[in-house]
Amino acid sequence: MKRPAAAVLLLAASLTACAGDGEEPPSLTAPAVFYLRPQGDKAGVRDKMPYELKAEDGDEPGVRMLAADVPKGARDTVVIRKYGGCKGSSAHVTCEVDGDYSNWADAPRAKVVAAEGAKVGDSAVVTYTYITKDGEKLTARTRFVVGEPVVEALAPEYEKDGPRPGAELTDSVVVRNTGEVPVRGLGLELSASNGGFAEKYSNCRYPGFSRGYRAVCEFPGLTIGPGQTVTFRPAIRLRTKKSDMYVSYGKDVWALDMGPGHYDTYPKGGDFGDGPKLEVTKASGATRGAFVEGGGSTYVVLDSYADYEVSDVLLTGEPGDERTFEIKVRNHGPADADAAADVVFSPPFGMTVVKQPMEEYDDGVYQEYCESNGYAYTCAVGDLKPGGSRSFEFTVTLGDPGEGFLSLEDAAGTSPWDVGRRDPDPDNDEAVIRVEGEG
Repeated sequence: MKRPAAAVLLLAASLTACAGDGEEPPSLTAPAVFYLRPQGDKAGVRDKMPYELKAEDGDEPGVRMLAADVPKGARDTVVIRKYGGCKGSSAHVTCEVDGDYSNWADAPRAKVVAAEGAKVGDSAVVTYTYITKDGEKLTARTRFVVGEPVVEALAPEYEKDGPRPGAELTDSVVVRNTGEVPVRGLGLELSASNGGFAEKYSNCRYPGFSRGYRAVCEFPGLTIGPGQTVTFRPAIRLRTKKSDMYVSYGKDVWALDMGPGHYDTYPKGGDFGDGPKLEVTKASGATRGAFVEGGGSTYVVLDSYADYEVSDVLLTGEPGDERTFEIKVRNHGPADADAAADVVFSPPFGMTVVKQPMEEYDDGVYQEYCESNGYAYTCAVGDLKPGGSRSFEFTVTLGDPGEGFLSLEDAAGTSPWDVGRRDPDPDNDEAVIRVEGEG
């Protein structure tokens, strides 16, 4: 759930004092600033937090009144459109509402839009008045600005051939404003996988639940003009671990008075870092990568591999005998390649599978784990850590003596950075399942 922009709430002191014990006093909240597209312009910020006006006056039945007013000197900048039974003009609208009002959920609305001919950068303060069931007047004001700041961050390029595991990665934070009006205050979230940050900025918060892998930084005094680009220093420093094969990191940016978007959020709380201060400098030199609205993330594939092995299986018995055995897969490392492999079991001629691995997909409800084409069985190995192993148990009835096959195959990748295991020893990716008579 998105947090709205900062709200202006003006309440009379006497109203708060009159509230009963345990009863919340009436309230009216609205954003302090809201940006409008020029009349007829459908462009602008994606995933924008909609304007939110809320009034609270208990749950007792009865009509409350809500009014919206545009001052005389601003009527060529913004106008009001009325919906849901509201009445009035383009400069003054009244609506009958209830004690739990939200313009997101309720039909009566006084929607402010840019007036025809309003220029980018023009602004107007609209006053909202809410009259409670007891006749008290609450007011809230929003400055509506024509035009929007559009914040973009330089997303790092995907790297398929990165450094060796254990090396340190560095990257700069570069931000630009491609909107029509200045960014006044910037929010920044940094994220890192696996090894996390090598140093933590003293003016950024590191929420405890994220284990130091996320940082939130706010720059309320920063202004970025339309077309302006800024760079933050010092550069981000990211750790990698010896077991890493993939490392991801990202940067999300937003204008503080707009919030990070309608369907996004960022963590609250956390301690400040003990490293250098993250500060703004002028952008200089060439930049690699593409600017992405709101920021972006990338993967680095490190110069490593994962040596997987599947073991031979020997079964003894006569045709018709039932045997239970395990197919064992090991990761000899050194890397964690995520869910990179499937094991394929092709039974010897005459062998019949009577029981195979199962998985619980609902409470107490199971299904077959491996996929079968009527002969071979393909089982996803899943995430296998270096030094770890996984076994798949089958029960079969034997046929005549003979051999079947076990093989490891790269799982189907779904991302451009998925390079599989880069297994350096393909010979131990294949094994046999042999059936011998007891004599």
